[in-house]
Amino acid sequence: MTVEFFGVRGFGQIGGINKTTRPGDVQKSGKAEGTDGASFSSALQGAHGMQAAGAVEDTDRAARVQALKEQVANGSYEPDLNKVASSLLKFLVEEG
Repeated sequence: MTVEFFGVRGFGQIGGINKTTRPGDVQKSGKAEGTDGASFSSALQGAHGMQAAGAVEDTDRAARVQALKEQVANGSYEPDLNKVASSLLKFLVEEG
């Protein structure tokens, strides 16, 4: 049976021919044996390593935020005005 789609015939036979296997024939599986490839365990180990590194960064960030909060609370926080001005300028230029 062939399929005609908008006047174009294609894909040959649909449904395929049922092949019979002979006794003693070994069916091939899609998995090649003895080949190197990525495994889920190595990917999970990599993800776990990244998560651990992210946790360290999160604790560093939390410590930095806490220090800044203390500086703001006691009035000793002095931001770099040049960085503030350049950030505002970038924002104003992008919006305009």
